[in-house]
Amino acid sequence: MDNSKKQLDDQLSQRQNSIQNVFYIVLGLNLLVLEAKFSLGLGIGLLSLLADALHSFSDSAKNVLGLIAKHLTNFKPDWDRPYGYSKFESLSALGIAGFLIVAGIEIVSSALKFIFLSWDVESLRVNNLNFIIMIGVLLINVSIAVYEAKNAKVLQSKLLQSDAQNTLSKVWVTIFPIIGMLGIRFGCLWLDIVLALILTSIVFWRAWKVIRNYDPFLSDRSVIPAREIMEIVMDVYGVLNCHSITSRGVIGQEIFIEMYLVVIPREINAAYEIVETVKGKIREKYGLVHATIQLETC
Repeated sequence: MDNSKKQLDDQLSQRQNSIQNVFYIVLGLNLLVLEAKFSLGLGIGLLSLLADALHSFSDSAKNVLGLIAKHLTNFKPDWDRPYGYSKFESLSALGIAGFLIVAGIEIVSSALKFIFLSWDVESLRVNNLNFIIMIGVLLINVSIAVYEAKNAKVLQSKLLQSDAQNTLSKVWVTIFPIIGMLGIRFGCLWLDIVLALILTSIVFWRAWKVIRNYDPFLSDRSVIPAREIMEIVMDVYGVLNCHSITSRGVIGQEIFIEMYLVVIPREINAAYEIVETVKGKIREKYGLVHATIQLETC
């Protein structure tokens, strides 16, 4: 029995390591794509390509955050940080969102200068090598999606499958700068500006989604309505009432709940059995929950 459990634990550990290795490889390829887009965008002066590079940066940052989150799960709450280390991930995410917003504003500012001040036509030169590089970038993006999808099937990982679909759905974004390069090649300079503004709006939207997702965790906003928790608790036999319910954290990651529980028994052992039942019911619905329950007898 012990050998079977050890074998299962080893298989799970090996699977997790394989998934992590896939993410490392994907991160490396994303960074390669990011470098190519930024270098080419700065070299040509193509705003749509710089905006696309920001979009790729958000993908790379997402991979980094995933690795940070996995690393932080190894750190348990201690005396200095009794609520754990999860907020470091949130702080990193908000820093990335802030960078995306500032860089996006810079691109919009450059676009407005092109529109209202002058068109520096001489600085915009697109050659065949630029097109070849962008086609190569496009093929790398497609390869990333195929590689993740293949490993998702082998490792039976929904996380990899979801990321593969996400990567594939964004391949079309890389086509935008190619269209902008064609526009410059044929004298339609305004096309690069329009595409840059569209891509920057997508970057702003992604930054806003990051802020919206992590704001409840950083601001300690109530993550579960008190009435919803009360409905679960009141279904437990022996519970008369509960009040002063607070909750914080992120559903699916880690949640902290505090409440006062009014119970029938006068015997302490029976009361604590009810408390454990309440905790079990809450964890059954919300996953990892740290519940602090203050008993009140009636």
